Amino acid sequence: MALRVLELKKKIDEYRAKIAAGEEKLSGFSIRSAELDEKIENAETEEEKESIEAEIDAFNSEKADIEEEVEKLRDFVDETEAELDEIESKQPSSNKRTIERKIEKMDINEIRSSEAYINAYANYIKTGKADEVRALLTENADTNGQLPVPSIVDGIVRTAWDRETIMSAVNKTYLKGNVKVGFEISATGAVVHKEGASAPAEETLQLGIVTMIPANIKKWITVSDEAISLNGEAFLNYIYSELTYQIAKKAADMVVTAISTAPTASSATAAGQAEITAPIAHNTIVTALGKISDEAANPVIIMNKATYSDFKTEQYSGNFNADIFEGLEVKFNNSLPAYSSASSGSVYAIVGDLSRGVQVNLPNGDTIDFIYDELSLAEKDLVKIVGKEYVGIGVVAPNAFCNIKKPNIA
Repeated sequence: MALRVLELKKKIDEYRAKIAAGEEKLSGFSIRSAELDEKIENAETEEEKESIEAEIDAFNSEKADIEEEVEKLRDFVDETEAELDEIESKQPSSNKRTIERKIEKMDINEIRSSEAYINAYANYIKTGKADEVRALLTENADTNGQLPVPSIVDGIVRTAWDRETIMSAVNKTYLKGNVKVGFEISATGAVVHKEGASAPAEETLQLGIVTMIPANIKKWITVSDEAISLNGEAFLNYIYSELTYQIAKKAADMVVTAISTAPTASSATAAGQAEITAPIAHNTIVTALGKISDEAANPVIIMNKATYSDFKTEQYSGNFNADIFEGLEVKFNNSLPAYSSASSGSVYAIVGDLSRGVQVNLPNGDTIDFIYDELSLAEKDLVKIVGKEYVGIGVVAPNAFCNIKKPNIA
């Protein structure tokens, strides 16, 4: 029975396509008819007039045939639709849904890009009820119970993470649970072995392991009823853009804290980082650069914007021809104190390789989970939306960084 339904629907589609083609031809005939009428009016001889009249007769005959064919096709559509209605009226509703699914089935990418899914997902965030989202997924794709975000959210999230310059530079993984990363504390170097010489001594290798335990970063905002009433795409863009960026910014602060608080000596559980104590001066950055390892091949500088200004002031006041930053990219992070307000012994700048020295693990992927609360602030006509993301951060390579500390200045 289901096969017959599919067959009938296919026939209806074929008939309608032929009807459309016939109607298109007929619309073109009206132009041709006007041209023939004009030709017969301008005929100069009886012979020419008879020739045009014969052409008009042939034209009208062809037009009549097409009109007759279109009418027959319309009758076929009516008859086929009547048969289809009769069959479907006898089918249980569950069978109808099964048939519709077979006909309208979309792949997961089409679903995630569809307006219906975008609106359903926005309603899921607003209400916490996933019935509408799950219905679309169940009818079209098997996602093992997961609720994938709409395609537009991928772009919003990627943009948010990329806007945060520190998070865009670190090495990211997406592994479940606590992640252990091994690193080399010390090792003997390679040697040149000449043919016939005694075998070289076995390498002495000492390894450490950094354990990355994810923490839950949360950010919540309150939005008005007007914001809640935004349509699906506008609402998702508003929520994801704000909360994702703020969470990415907090993750960047955590990266900076992990580097600036790293020990100076490596242990079995921590990768040690170099440090210097120095004021803002023309040779401070290059001194710090000399302290990091050879493996830190792409170093950058991390500092507060106010500290950047102090370094540049030092460069200009000293009339130095050389770049005080040694040509390195400066990434700003205001979780580091400004040099002017930092206490003695505080890290106010960092030089090092983020891609080599830091690993960030996102067990649940880089999308954001939401909790929606319409009750807590109901008396103010506000809705609370909480975004959360599990993030594990580890400094995983010794001497990938050099922390620059403020000296004790009398």
